[in-house]
Amino acid sequence: MNIGFEIVHLVITILFFLLLVMTNAVIMVYAERKVMAYMQDRRGPMHYGPFGSLQSTLDVLKLLLKEIVQSKETDNAVFTLAPMIFFAPVITAFVMLPFSPFMTTSALGTGVILYVALSSLDVIGVFMAGWGSNSKYALIGGLRSAAQMISYELPLVLSLVGVVMLTSVLANNGIGSISFTTIIAAQQHPWWLWFILIQPLGLLIYYTCGLAETNRAPFDLPEAESELVAGYLTEYSGMQWAMFFLGEYGNMLIVTSVATALFLGGWSGPGADLAFWHAHVSANPGGIFSVADLIFNFIGVFWFLVKVYALQSVFIWIRSTLPRLRADQLMQFAWLILIPVTLFNILVTAVLLLAVPQPYTLWVTGIVNWLMVVGYIFLLGRVIGASPKGQLPPWVEARKRLEAAGRTGPALPKPGAVRPALPSNAVPLESESVSTR
Repeated sequence: MNIGFEIVHLVITILFFLLLVMTNAVIMVYAERKVMAYMQDRRGPMHYGPFGSLQSTLDVLKLLLKEIVQSKETDNAVFTLAPMIFFAPVITAFVMLPFSPFMTTSALGTGVILYVALSSLDVIGVFMAGWGSNSKYALIGGLRSAAQMISYELPLVLSLVGVVMLTSVLANNGIGSISFTTIIAAQQHPWWLWFILIQPLGLLIYYTCGLAETNRAPFDLPEAESELVAGYLTEYSGMQWAMFFLGEYGNMLIVTSVATALFLGGWSGPGADLAFWHAHVSANPGGIFSVADLIFNFIGVFWFLVKVYALQSVFIWIRSTLPRLRADQLMQFAWLILIPVTLFNILVTAVLLLAVPQPYTLWVTGIVNWLMVVGYIFLLGRVIGASPKGQLPPWVEARKRLEAAGRTGPALPKPGAVRPALPSNAVPLESESVSTR
C-alpha cells in the first residue's frame, strides 16, 4: 500500500466524519421539528426554504453570530473547558467506527472497548458545566446527568457482551472479537444474518441505554425545563451552548452507528458485495482506487447511513410518545431491571452457545432470545404498570374498586358530561375524594 493512498484515505475519511457530524445535527433538528409537528397535528417550519428546510441552517448562522454571555460568578476555567471536554470524545469516537471497508480511519482490534471508554468521558464535561456555572439549576442538572450516565453505562456495556460471544461461535479459531470490522464481517455470510436476529434483547437494552446516555426523552431529566430551566446548559449561550447541542446529536449518531455495526450488519445490504463488482467492473482510473471498490464503498456507506437514520428516527418517535420519567423511576429502571436482565441474557446466551451443538446453535439461541424479549416486555409492563389501554383516571379506578367490593355509588358520567356538584353538607365517597397520586 503506497503512502499516497494512505494520505488520500486519511483526508477523505476525516472530512467525511467532520461533515457528517456537522450536517447530522442540522438534518435531525429539521426532521425532529417536522416529524413531531405531524405527530402533534401541526405543520412545523414552513417559511424559510422549501417546506421550511432552511430553518435549521439559519439557526446555525444565528448561533455563530450570537454573543457569548457569561456571569461573573462562574468559575471561568471550568466553565470554558466544559464544552470542549464534552465535545472532544464525540469526534474521537469516529476513529473506530467503520462506515465501509474504506470509510474508516483505523480498524482497531479493541474498537468496542475504546467506544465504551470514550462514552464514559462525556459525564466529566457535563458535571464540569454544572459545577462551573455556579448556579443551583445547573448544578442539580449536572449531578442528575452524572448519576444517570454512570448508572446506564453499566447495562450498556453488558448488553454488548452477547454480540462478542456470538463472534466466538462464528470465528474459525473459536475466539471472540471486540473489533467493529470483525463483528461486521461475521454478519456478511449471508448478508442478512444480522445479530439482531440472534440478540434482539441486547439491541433493545442497548438502545434504551443509548437514550439515557444521550439525555433524550424519556430520560431527559438533566434538562427538565419544568424544574431546572435548562439544567447544566442554563448559563451557556452562543457557540458554547452550540457545542453541547452538537455533542448531543453527535452522541445520537454514535449510538445508532454502533447499533448498526453490532446488530444490523454494518454496511451489508443488497449490492454491497465486493466480489460481484470486481467480477463485473474492471476499470481502474489512476491505479489508486478501482471503480469496483468505489461502487462497493458508496453502496456500503449508503446502507450504513440508511440504518443509522432509521434508528435515529426512533429517537424522534420515542420523544413524541413517552413522558419524562421521575428521577427515582429512572434510577430504579437501570439498577433493578436493566442490569439483572442483561446479566441473565449473558448467562443464558453462554449456556446455549456451549450446550447446543452446531449447526443448531444460532437458531436455538435466537429463538430463546426472542422469547426473552417477550418476557422482558411483559415484565416491564408489570413493573411500571403500563397498559396498551392507557391508565384510567383515579376516580374511575376507585369506582371500579367499589363495584368489585359490592358497594354502590353515583353513576359514572358519560364522556364529556359535567359532573354535578355535591351538596354542601354531603360527605364524599372514596371514589369522589381528590386523589393525591
